[in-house]
Amino acid sequence: MGIGGGVSAQQAPRSAPPVAPVAARSQASVQVIASGLEHPWGLAFLPAGRFLVSERPGRLRVIEPDGRLGPALAGLPRVAAGGQGGLLDVIADADFARNRRIFFCYSEPAAEGGANGTALASATLAPDMAALQGVQVLFRQSPTVASRLHFGCRIVQAPGGALFLTLGERYSRSDDAQRLDNHLGKVVRLAPTGGAAPGNPLAGREGALPEIWSWGHRNPQGAAWGPDGRLWIHEHGPQGGDEINRPEPGRNYGWPVITYGENYGGGRIGEGVAKAGMEQPLHYWLPSIAPSGMAFLTSDNYGADWRGSLFVGSLKFARLHRLQLQDGRVVRDEYLLAGLGARIRDVRQGPDGWLYLLTDSADGQLLRLRQ
Repeated sequence: MGIGGGVSAQQAPRSAPPVAPVAARSQASVQVIASGLEHPWGLAFLPAGRFLVSERPGRLRVIEPDGRLGPALAGLPRVAAGGQGGLLDVIADADFARNRRIFFCYSEPAAEGGANGTALASATLAPDMAALQGVQVLFRQSPTVASRLHFGCRIVQAPGGALFLTLGERYSRSDDAQRLDNHLGKVVRLAPTGGAAPGNPLAGREGALPEIWSWGHRNPQGAAWGPDGRLWIHEHGPQGGDEINRPEPGRNYGWPVITYGENYGGGRIGEGVAKAGMEQPLHYWLPSIAPSGMAFLTSDNYGADWRGSLFVGSLKFARLHRLQLQDGRVVRDEYLLAGLGARIRDVRQGPDGWLYLLTDSADGQLLRLRQ
């Protein structure tokens, strides 16, 4: 089942050509906070300057302000670690100081048959910060698929508490991103206690899952709540065509019918780059940068020129992109840390106003960006 209606084909223009990335005018440096992390994926901030980091093989660790790594937390559910799967994003509840609650998403093994799917769970961090308590699975992607690819799995908590979760189409099931009877290739919006959040756009629509917020996504691995009060995401394209989108309720973002990318090795995908009833990306990259992690800078720590910029990590080119925005458009795309030689997996602004990065390797690091 796909979306019906929409504007005429003549009213579905292709997006403007992307702004080409350029090297930053002034380079930045990094301060190493911690090392020895195995493929870290998600970063959350705890009180007293502590950090909570997920490692893809299936570990959560608390990192002290001086960089000391705590032991792996006990109490995690089973994780299907392998390929792109494992323990992925983690965030602290907006009311963590009172309830010590966290949310995390991961690739969950099915009961049998070798299938798996993205799941979202909540838990309470024990007072000694050595274990998770009261783990509750809030959401399970349906259907499960025998795949090690395209889990999506970024979490954003909106003001008011609702949780947005990005979901990949598992690579082999791309056509399902256009159907509303499954969770593949979707952004879902959930209540913090589980279930569809009130006011979702497809609630009560026959044949549609009530959790769905938007669809037609490929593999979104970056998400942030924008200063405009809207959800922003980015998603991996195939060969070219990585996208930034601002998912609106009940909108179709086109994959795999429209894309600015092409098949691996060449060849057109779908019907082209635009179609009536399908949204255009706010920005796209040619060639792909393999984006991961996403954060808006709202502090003045780096000066007025950087305030309001959107920062995106690049796995492919091992650098950090700063996107300058004007009237909702990307007007400059400059990259930093090209000499770091590290795949950047996550980007977050900390409570102190500094930007923090996770590098994706067997000896991954937590870094603080300095200018």
